[in-house]
Amino acid sequence: MKYDNNKSGNGGVITLNNETDEVGRLTYTIFPEENKMIISFVLVHPKFEGRGMGKYLVEEALKFARENNWKVYPHCSYARSVMNRMNDVEDILLQR
Repeated sequence: MKYDNNKSGNGGVITLNNETDEVGRLTYTIFPEENKMIISFVLVHPKFEGRGMGKYLVEEALKFARENNWKVYPHCSYARSVMNRMNDVEDILLQR
């Protein structure tokens, strides 16, 4: 599996790909003046659902946020659900 982070302006898309297909994607927006990243949307294509691929995308976004010292607000309900079950995100998780 391979991650690609395509940044454009204050936003971007992290894609997860296997050898031949896009497995899923996560979209985000960055507010650099607030040191904040918002996860807007997580999508896993139907033939890859149920294998934890969405969680892998969220984990990759969190890694990217930590590298840049950003807090993360999971606007996407799936990302929020994943992060609420994780034990090691208290340092970067933003609640409403």
